[in-house]
Amino acid sequence: MTELKATRDAYGEALVEIGENNDNIVVLDADLSASTKTAKFRKCFPDRFLNIGIAEQNLINVAAGLSTCGKIVFASSFALFATGRPWEQIRNTVAYSNLNVKIVASHGGISVGADGSSHQSLEDIAIMRAIPNMKVIVPCDANESHNAVLAAAAAPGPFYIRLGREKVPMITDPKHKFRVGKAEALRDGDDVTIIACGMMVDAALKAADILEKDGLKASVIDMHTIKPVDTETIMKYARKTGCIVTAEEHSIIGGLGGAVCEFLSENHPVPVYRIGTRDCFGQSGEPALLLKEYNMTPENICKGAKKVIKMKK
Repeated sequence: MTELKATRDAYGEALVEIGENNDNIVVLDADLSASTKTAKFRKCFPDRFLNIGIAEQNLINVAAGLSTCGKIVFASSFALFATGRPWEQIRNTVAYSNLNVKIVASHGGISVGADGSSHQSLEDIAIMRAIPNMKVIVPCDANESHNAVLAAAAAPGPFYIRLGREKVPMITDPKHKFRVGKAEALRDGDDVTIIACGMMVDAALKAADILEKDGLKASVIDMHTIKPVDTETIMKYARKTGCIVTAEEHSIIGGLGGAVCEFLSENHPVPVYRIGTRDCFGQSGEPALLLKEYNMTPENICKGAKKVIKMKK
């Protein structure tokens, strides 16, 4: 049976690991450390943890100030609050000065579930991707999350790493080196390419299995870095299969689908179908039911794949 683990759990574990090896690691949270899993770091290194409280603008400003003193700062909250409330501080203080602040947000996407639309961030990738100097990462599983946090700690400048609440299948090899801006090909096929991020990578792999039963072979790409997006891999598979489906637990506006379409429209136009929420808010419900309600299942990916395959002929 496939092991299930939440990406936010891996974040807490990774913080402890890098904290043990680097005294300059400092962690800040906005009164949600039990949920974001930064409490694991707080328990081990209480003198390097600050609970800023429900004051996200201050969270980012304190993180920025600490980074100017040589600290590598991880600042966490829920995705909606980590990107929405302090957007001006992220843009003007962190990104403009290219400071060494890593914003790692949990509870991204529709799978937040019963917390409802007020907590289901469906715009955060777009918001962060639009800011100069900001790198945006959406890991697909706990292994990739752990390795992404280590990579972000080792790289200079601001990062936004988006994590989820729900437990998801372990897909990637924990020993595989995470490379910022370099996608991973998980399946190879000639008929269609599925480019996914986050929990939708598992859905993409399941969709590829379904398509194979129908005689269609799909390439599946784990596009964990949304910015800088791996244009080399996008181009390679656009040429190889001639059509693409993108899948993300986010609005189809401005996220992974937007990044892929922006590049292809200027460099190698091919049919693209985007899976994600379609210019709407979420609602309260069980995660699996919400994914079905918003047409974000493996079956929906298959429908999109068959649509773009027809369009290229």
